[in-house]
Amino acid sequence: MENPRILSEKIEEQTLSEYATLSKNTKGRAEFVPLCNLRTEFQRDRDRIIHSKSFRRLKHKTQVFLAPEGDHYRTRLTHTLEVAQIARTAARALRLNEDLTEAIALGHDMGHTPFGHSGERALHKLCENGFRHNEQSLRTVDIIDKLNLTAEVRDGILCHTGDKKPSTPEGKIVCLADKIAYINHDIDDAIRAGILKYEAVPKEYADLFGKSQSARINTMLTSLVENSFNGEIRMAEDMFSAMMGLRRFMFENVYFNETALENEKKAFMIIKNLYERYRAEGKTEQESIDYIAGMTDRYAISTFEKFFVPKSWHI
Repeated sequence: MENPRILSEKIEEQTLSEYATLSKNTKGRAEFVPLCNLRTEFQRDRDRIIHSKSFRRLKHKTQVFLAPEGDHYRTRLTHTLEVAQIARTAARALRLNEDLTEAIALGHDMGHTPFGHSGERALHKLCENGFRHNEQSLRTVDIIDKLNLTAEVRDGILCHTGDKKPSTPEGKIVCLADKIAYINHDIDDAIRAGILKYEAVPKEYADLFGKSQSARINTMLTSLVENSFNGEIRMAEDMFSAMMGLRRFMFENVYFNETALENEKKAFMIIKNLYERYRAEGKTEQESIDYIAGMTDRYAISTFEKFFVPKSWHI
């Protein structure tokens, strides 16, 4: 029987686009490890991420709504899975490397803070050199979990947001899939929470993208697939512009509405007190960042209560 990994590499060569990133051509890992008999290098990265502690903790980290009582609100983990699904669909349609795409998508938020972007903004204000979750995600897979991932997956994780663009088309897919995922599922969650009424979504966006979450995702994803050529990943200009307009609408009406801003103050207070406590104990700035960014929402709250909330005396 032929080695399954070698067979998979041959299938990639025979079936993928000339612009796809082939597993056998990876730039490799920082530390050498023998090749796996069963899996390609990118499949192996996907598995390392899924089995890591930091990945499991994403299930108890906020996406948008802090400490939601309902069972159907997104968490950082379900967001990650939705990004992976959207990105894989695009990669398959464009005959790019699904395994690389999936690995990047699954790892892109590994270093995200508790309390969603409120937590990220809090650490950014507190730290001398600021805080960016994409940089912390790379630090998490490299230093904290020591996953020793391939260069292509590490590049995609670092560059999924910010000014620097990924070096692979698969990484570029994840950049857009991330936006497509959170814009649409945050609308769904905001309506569920009563913060937003569907009728409040501007008609121009509802008419263009569709009147349901699945319709909106399909419209955006179709535009991505139909307008990506020669390894360049893009949406039609009018579609991308409208998507970013819908994103601005969400910032104005959901992410920075009165309720969100009140919760952001609470998140900042918790993170500020924890950060100052750890620094006073002698931890370096980076040690404090690593510890706080790795916390789940509930662990951050319980740790804050342990340090700063008086306990009842039982006599």
